[in-house]
Amino acid sequence: MKSPATQFRSFNGCSRLLMIQQFTINTAFYMLMPYLAVHLADGLGMAAWAVGLVLGVRNFAQQGMFLVGGTLADRLGYKPVIVTGLVLRTAGFGLLGFVSSLPALVVASLATGFAGALFNPAVRAYLAQEAGERRVEAFAAFNVFYQAGMFVGPLVGLALLTADFRLVCSAAALLFLALTVIQLRMLPTHRGTSRAEPGGVLADWRTVVANRPFLLFALAMIGSYVLSFQIYLALPLQAHRIGPDRGDAVTTALFAVSAAVAVAGQLKITAWARARWSSLRAIVYGIALMGTAFLLPLIDTGTATRTSGPAAWTVTLAPLFAAVVLLGLGTAMVYPFEMDTVVSLAGGRLVATHYGLYNTVAGLGITLGNLTTGAVWDAADRLGRPELTWWVLAATGAFCAGCVALLARSGRLTAGPEPKLTAVAS
Repeated sequence: MKSPATQFRSFNGCSRLLMIQQFTINTAFYMLMPYLAVHLADGLGMAAWAVGLVLGVRNFAQQGMFLVGGTLADRLGYKPVIVTGLVLRTAGFGLLGFVSSLPALVVASLATGFAGALFNPAVRAYLAQEAGERRVEAFAAFNVFYQAGMFVGPLVGLALLTADFRLVCSAAALLFLALTVIQLRMLPTHRGTSRAEPGGVLADWRTVVANRPFLLFALAMIGSYVLSFQIYLALPLQAHRIGPDRGDAVTTALFAVSAAVAVAGQLKITAWARARWSSLRAIVYGIALMGTAFLLPLIDTGTATRTSGPAAWTVTLAPLFAAVVLLGLGTAMVYPFEMDTVVSLAGGRLVATHYGLYNTVAGLGITLGNLTTGAVWDAADRLGRPELTWWVLAATGAFCAGCVALLARSGRLTAGPEPKLTAVAS
């Protein structure tokens, strides 16, 4: 197998630029966002409901507008939509550090969220087009850069936060500004992949919604997103349950391990799976592995106390970290094949719009899944049966994997032919 550096160099310049762009986007985003709630509550003295509003507006503007962003990318071309998103994110992040009124913060949050809705589908559709038959390899490499940015960003943000939150916002905004200039100068102009439908935007949406194999796949994959999001919900809650006074440190370590698994193992995992299975089978096995990860916290290794030594804490936390490793391995196995499958099911037409609707479905699924997971967690605590949460999550993985397997076996995920399209360089 090629080394990661050799693999990266094997892609064309445009693909490499998109991968580096994603690393920069995630680095800048995670420099700021993990610390925004504390800044709003403690730094600005905002009430909890106001903090929730600002954060919720960003999430809604991104998840709810993915379809719009994807449609614009297919109709206007990938580059202008990507650049517009980067400009909006620059302005949004700059505002977050220098305004204090609730209306201004809501506007900044809206700009930040809509920016993501613009460039996320466009970047993935652009990368799929540039990679051609190497889509799976390209998305595997893309995920390495994606995860590396998630790992580096919070560390940089934490270092800058020792000086001032405004410095964090300014640095993040400057990264997006620099990225905007670079993309304007270096990213080739690229039309959408489809030559959008003649009937207008509604015709585009009708085409995507009428794509039954794609919709079935999107719905079947919701469970995988609910599981992957537990690195932000159930697993940190478990870390605080095991060691209330060490919960934050353990949670930070969980994020580091999760990112390290993807960065170090993504390319090898993808190559190994691709040599053995079809894309859909790799997805099924990956989701099954993700679900299996949530059986590990059921293992009782004893409870360390505040006075326990490192060895006792290592044994106590081992199942939790093992769960994160398995979850990371499963996610890494699924991601590139999943992204490739979306393009295949789109038949190479309206790819960004398909990605937009796919992300919207996933986002809604995550929201409902988090509400359900939280409700199950609380109910399990009241019943004195904390293991119920892990059984429910493991069952979610089994159900999701079973749905994809059943759809594949029944032939309902048959992709249409993909047209051959070329980029238009500027």
